[in-house]
Amino acid sequence: MEYLKLGRTGLEVSRICLGCMSYGVKSRGNHSWVLEEEDSRPFIRRALDAGINFFDTANVYSDGTSEEIVGRALHDFARRDDIVLATKVHGRMRRGANGGGLSRKVIMTEIDHSLRRLGTDYVDLYQIHRYDPVTPVEETMEALHDVVKAGKARYLGASSMYAWQFAKLQHAAERGGWTPFAAMQDHYNLLYREEEREMLPLCEDQGVGVIPWSPLARGRLTRPWDTASARSETDEFGKTLYQEGDRHIVDAVAEVAAARGVAPAQVALAWLLRQPAVTAPIIGATKPHHVDDAVAAVDLVLTDEEAGRLEEHYTPRGIAGHA
Repeated sequence: MEYLKLGRTGLEVSRICLGCMSYGVKSRGNHSWVLEEEDSRPFIRRALDAGINFFDTANVYSDGTSEEIVGRALHDFARRDDIVLATKVHGRMRRGANGGGLSRKVIMTEIDHSLRRLGTDYVDLYQIHRYDPVTPVEETMEALHDVVKAGKARYLGASSMYAWQFAKLQHAAERGGWTPFAAMQDHYNLLYREEEREMLPLCEDQGVGVIPWSPLARGRLTRPWDTASARSETDEFGKTLYQEGDRHIVDAVAEVAAARGVAPAQVALAWLLRQPAVTAPIIGATKPHHVDDAVAAVDLVLTDEEAGRLEEHYTPRGIAGHA
């Protein structure tokens, strides 16, 4: 496993991050395809054994049960000081007023709930899950800064939004003398490259680490276009992200993979890892080879000709994943 600094920070993270949305209690939340705790733990252990030190979850994943499962597994399998643990705030956790968003009240409430579920005194990376258009950016950034100064988070991150929104938040932090974001977790893969227009150049220029979600396009890049999975059949959000013309890109991934004698997932991840702005793709794992393929991708170096074959069929499309 290789390790990189996260943006301009001194924090070292593995080139692969294990995303933990796939782990939770089926009866909580709206993802029937998640793995229950007993079935989840082997994947967390496998990731640790492979050298992955970076784990990402969120308070909204399976109504908080993902945090609980991940927290117990990491407590049992690793030393806290060796782990880079990330979670998120923004999504609605309760009905009624102050159940979601990025107000000071919500942030201060939800960090404590997340720490309790994770069974830790602090998270390494505390991320806003989306942009909140109704809360002043100054209120959000000052509250996040206070979370850091209270020792409850080491670094701050953000997730999918427009580049101007991210810049506005960073500017507010600079003006207020508050902690800026060190990382951007955005939607980026071979089937969705709109982030290359503004967000990635902004992050590269400002020294912000990029940790893409859905690097395998909800599994689309790992199998023939017309095949389905249990998740793809029930993932209503995922059905909105990609389009029929993307099958040509999926075919190109399969062709490069066959020529190399590797799995398509390795090729798709290797392409992401060669992008200069990208620090660590966030992969999901519900089968043992998911972790193995992701780790192998770190050592797979694509040629410029191979990368060109993967990129040539991409067509511009509307923004997806910000809401």
